[in-house]
Amino acid sequence: MSNEMSKGELTRREIVKKAAPLFNRKGYEGTSLSDLMQATGLQKGGIYRHFPSKQQLAGEAFDYSWEKAVSGRLEGVSEVPNSVLRLKKMIDNFVEKREGLVPGGCPLMNTAVESDDGNPLLRARARKALQSWTARLSKITAEGIARHEINPRTKPLELAQLIISSLEGALLLSRLQDSTAPLRNMQHHMHDHLDRSVRS
Repeated sequence: MSNEMSKGELTRREIVKKAAPLFNRKGYEGTSLSDLMQATGLQKGGIYRHFPSKQQLAGEAFDYSWEKAVSGRLEGVSEVPNSVLRLKKMIDNFVEKREGLVPGGCPLMNTAVESDDGNPLLRARARKALQSWTARLSKITAEGIARHEINPRTKPLELAQLIISSLEGALLLSRLQDSTAPLRNMQHHMHDHLDRSVRS
């Protein structure tokens, strides 16, 4: 029995892994059941045996994509001793480690834009992801203030929101212009801001 369960769990994970790039590239509405069947190699019944609905699968696919994005953005951050340099490293990772993580770009931006009106489940997942990213940046900032590495007048939540909105805004421009220049410019300006206004 336990073998059957573990086999079912493996199949379920494989479905999520194969569906995640589809949903991230094409969106919830743009991903058809036939797309999912082609990507997973399963028939309709095989997919719905593991997921009660397309929305449920899309939610788990978002979590999978977001986890991969976060792991790339955090790569090497914990080894950096100084909090200002940690924030810079997270910015650098966002700019430089986009390719190869999740095809289709930032899952948070894609999901937030698409689920703005019509998909409360995906919108809730995107909000939770944003909250965790904001909390992580805020925590690094608060620790930096406590260690006298960051200016005590800095408001952790405001700085976290500034960094995230700068990253996501630059990413949007880069995608529309098919150029990395907006991301590179933002990276330069955020480094400068952290050195001039944030560093203690």
